[in-house]
Amino acid sequence: MKLHVLLAAVALLGTTALSAQTIQKLDDDKYIVSVQDLSLTVDAAHGGKILSFKLGEQEIIAQNPAAAPQPEQAEGQPRRRWFNPNSYGSTFWTSPQAEWNWPPVPEYDSLPYTAEITDGPVKVADVVIPALVLTGQVSKHGYRVCKCITVDPSDLAFVITYSIVNESGEARKVAPWEITRVPNGGCLEFDAKPEGVTPADLMKVTFDDNKATLEVDVANENRKINVDGKGWLNFRDNGLVLTKRFPDIAQEEAAPGEAEIQVYIDARKSFVEIEAQGPYTALEPGEKLDWTVRWYLATDR
Repeated sequence: MKLHVLLAAVALLGTTALSAQTIQKLDDDKYIVSVQDLSLTVDAAHGGKILSFKLGEQEIIAQNPAAAPQPEQAEGQPRRRWFNPNSYGSTFWTSPQAEWNWPPVPEYDSLPYTAEITDGPVKVADVVIPALVLTGQVSKHGYRVCKCITVDPSDLAFVITYSIVNESGEARKVAPWEITRVPNGGCLEFDAKPEGVTPADLMKVTFDDNKATLEVDVANENRKINVDGKGWLNFRDNGLVLTKRFPDIAQEEAAPGEAEIQVYIDARKSFVEIEAQGPYTALEPGEKLDWTVRWYLATDR
């Protein structure tokens, strides 16, 4: 395994303790961004997808089912396994979905991104923290997606800035959309009122002082809800809590038919999508929008 390591030693919270942040490049065009016992793995060759987010050896993101051991087959029978390439990892699309429908646009979701390790936007104690910058290809819709992934050692956040560049030659409107798949289980938390979750009663959501809790369950149908949230969400499962923070938007700022937070539960009971979106933004030719999500992973206490 070919390994390139960039190391930044930074002071944490005014103490003399140092935290080492590294970006490692592997031979298969994958990268591991890490700080202390947290690590995030990115596949630049396949859509710049985030494949893993770990605390130690504990994983929070749904994994590629094709990589899992397959059940024993009867002798002489071919080994078959249903495989959904959209059932694992974390990806990024443009919104609204009505612009491109389905399947996901390859230039955003599955084609190679060029990758570069460079100085990032985060600076702690006069030390510039390195970043992994991923640049996608221009799609038929006229957009190029870029991703900048770094760490803020001051609070152990993984800072992901998504950029959408309008290369269409005409004025367009678009919103950023992050989709993270997690195992089917656990619960989700977000700040919302009952009237801010639609369709009502499609999923099991309870409310307490504006904090909503969604207990992930199973049903024989694909289900999706829109949530008028407040710029954060938690996913709790298997002793871990994944927290995401992003700019809060009013419902009228979302793309048509979309929302700040969305939850999709797959009918095959294999994964759940936790999704966040930014504001529906007008871009002139050559202009870009930047949208940042901060990821945290900790033991659920």
